[in-house]
Amino acid sequence: MTATPEGAVTAVPGENLTRAETVERAGLLTVHGYDVALDLTTGPETFRSETTVRFAAAEGASTFIDAIVRTLRSVVLNGAELDPAEVGDGTRIRLDGLAAENELRVVAEAAYSRSCEGLHRFVDPVDDEVYLFTQFEAAEARRVFAVFEQPDLKASFRFTVTAPAHWTVISNAPAPGPVPTHEGASTWSFAPTARISSYLTEVAAGPYEAARAELTSRDGRVIPLGLFARRSLFGHVDAGYLVEKTRQGFAYFEERFGPYPFEKYDQIFAPEFPASGMENAGAVVLSESFVFRARVPEVTRERRVKVLLHELSHMWFGDLVTMRWWNDLWLKESFAEWASSMACAEATEWDNAWTSYATAAKAWAYQQDQLPSTHPIVADIGDLEDVKTAFDGITYAKGASVLKQLVAWVGLEAFLAGVSRYLERHAGGNTELPDLLSALEEASGRDLGDWARLWLSTAGVNTLRTELETAADGTITSCAVVQSAPPEHPALRPHRLAIGLYAWREGALVRRHRVELDVTGERTDVAELRGLPRPDLLLLNDDDLAYAKIRLDDRSSAVAAQSLSAIEDPLARALVWGALWDATRDGEIPARDFLRIAPAHLAAESESATASTVLEQLLHTAHLYARDPAKALRDTADALWDLAVTPGAGQDRRLQLVTAFAQVAEHSSHVDDLAALLDGRLRLLDGPVIDVELEWELLTALVAAGRADADAVRARLREDSTATGRQRAARALAAVPTPQAKATAWASMVEDPAISGVILRETARGFLRTVEPGLLEPYVPRYFELIEQVWATRSFGIARRVAADLYPFALTGRSLLEATDAWLATADAPAALRRILVENRAAVARALAARTRDG
Repeated sequence: MTATPEGAVTAVPGENLTRAETVERAGLLTVHGYDVALDLTTGPETFRSETTVRFAAAEGASTFIDAIVRTLRSVVLNGAELDPAEVGDGTRIRLDGLAAENELRVVAEAAYSRSCEGLHRFVDPVDDEVYLFTQFEAAEARRVFAVFEQPDLKASFRFTVTAPAHWTVISNAPAPGPVPTHEGASTWSFAPTARISSYLTEVAAGPYEAARAELTSRDGRVIPLGLFARRSLFGHVDAGYLVEKTRQGFAYFEERFGPYPFEKYDQIFAPEFPASGMENAGAVVLSESFVFRARVPEVTRERRVKVLLHELSHMWFGDLVTMRWWNDLWLKESFAEWASSMACAEATEWDNAWTSYATAAKAWAYQQDQLPSTHPIVADIGDLEDVKTAFDGITYAKGASVLKQLVAWVGLEAFLAGVSRYLERHAGGNTELPDLLSALEEASGRDLGDWARLWLSTAGVNTLRTELETAADGTITSCAVVQSAPPEHPALRPHRLAIGLYAWREGALVRRHRVELDVTGERTDVAELRGLPRPDLLLLNDDDLAYAKIRLDDRSSAVAAQSLSAIEDPLARALVWGALWDATRDGEIPARDFLRIAPAHLAAESESATASTVLEQLLHTAHLYARDPAKALRDTADALWDLAVTPGAGQDRRLQLVTAFAQVAEHSSHVDDLAALLDGRLRLLDGPVIDVELEWELLTALVAAGRADADAVRARLREDSTATGRQRAARALAAVPTPQAKATAWASMVEDPAISGVILRETARGFLRTVEPGLLEPYVPRYFELIEQVWATRSFGIARRVAADLYPFALTGRSLLEATDAWLATADAPAALRRILVENRAAVARALAARTRDG
């Protein structure tokens, strides 16, 4: 990249950073601290950024500091003015002739973000107030201030922020009282932070309202707690409940991992935040979707608590101790997924959290692990381009599942002792996999070398089956667990698992015997079962200790198909649901079986999380795996409506059923029922109140079916002129089944440079929703023509969403597969973009195979 003589950036040749470069830079530098001054009163497009950084270096060395800025004004190194046009290229500033101790001062104008990369700016449509927050993972702090942007160059950060006087400013350190500076503005001068990685710093600013509390840490310190949300949304924040869950999480994690490592704990509900949460040290950012302005299913309430605990656990595992480089991203994310489920189950009312985990998270892991893009848990991350695709189901869900397996392998007490030793030994530092393994080996006395190699350094998922033989009187004469692996990932792993034997008792299938054992190699005999009566249902991986696909024997499969809802234990039911779904995805059973079995047992399913996942799988099967999708969708709508109107379903289940029904009813004769629900002519017994969110769901379904138009959407938006209302309206308008509406939606997504990631996502959902596939057919060639250009010209966050969300799954068929193959054969695209297309192609191929099996 070059710059004008004044330092204004004119071109960006690339923003990548390689691991080799970070290793070299870490060998040269020790960073002491940053003073970062931000002026947020300079206009709606840019803000002033002034960075002073003090660092030690190998004397005479040359290196660079990262800075992605709109205009580079001044660079002063050890008192010497450097020419911004000569040393800056828009992404880096070259630093030559370093001294043993150095001070660098950089002044720049940086740009606000609309894609949550850097400092995101949002204007509340309710009152036109501006809200800002930062999102820096993995390497976006350089969009806000000059920084040595890599996890292992930890430092102390001191932020000084000038902003409108009526705002609140939040950062990692406790909030000071603002000092008036110039008319209408004040300055907040925060204390220095502990030594943390740059991606964990946070600045949020705006007229946020707050609920404040405090707790006493186990070391006697008083820890201030804060909950922040937009003024127009704050009335929906159930602060008392969230503070209670935060206190429970603190008590649980401090007991196991030691005193909380920072000075305060704030949680900020941020507008347009695209992820669930981000673990900035002492200043966590959470999605506004967790501020409930309407009734939500219990699974969503549980998910909110799990995310809250996930981010809290990061304060120890990720913030206090941080991976050296992103190949060990799993060290923090897998741990947080495991720890949040543990804390939910043991410290909150959500004591069935492991059932929810087995239903949703592990299904995600199994799906990701069977894609062509699967990779070992410890991934090969060569540069920041690789990091962009590392936040996936392997890093999160498979990694956490493998940690759960490790707990079963070494024992919970030894595992927690090893983790505590690891945190104490490396507090404030950076680590790699061997650091954790050595602590666990010391605590457990087990050699984990082979275990780590097989579980962390190889990809793919194993499949476990039982071979069972019985005598004439029904007693078991032999039982073996048979393990297999896909040819492309042939590793056979050690599994610590349980086998449950279930039999009928008083109308329910209950466990009457359990065996726990180690499974290794291709075949493991289970001698403990010889001589026992053959059960009605034999469940491999009972209690969900292992990470593996399971297959039921023929008798157990038949019993499950007829009596799945009679299985008494919710976790055992979840495992059987998962085995049924996985066999459907793999084409081992036809889609019509899943479409028949799932509705038959959904009404009796007690777990909100299980029902939610099964409903998603049911719709997915009808859309993509059925031989005749149109008929399958009509039949599914009929089945969901029958369940929704059946007395006794309960409000939570009925809300889930009505919401799922609205997604498929436009394909059936039930459009009149949708309209009657929306206008109040039809009320379901003990059914959900038609609140603001359900109104949008029903209206969008009517729009997609051609029974409501854009004027109806705009009228609804006038009644709900909130940020969420705008998002829902974007989806509904894009669902209007006319060529003009689809063209308008398409243009907004691919041409509007100011579109936010959240609005793009909602628009894409509506755009791809149609009863008439012909409306979307012209966009298949357009998609493949534009994605490389979008990737080259838009931010990664927006480009990734365009590539992933606009892929035309609604037109799944042979022609889409061929078009994808043609693009993959000819395109010279970055690895991250190719991965999106490779994964989508695999999903289409799987759908076509399932349709063939169903036929």
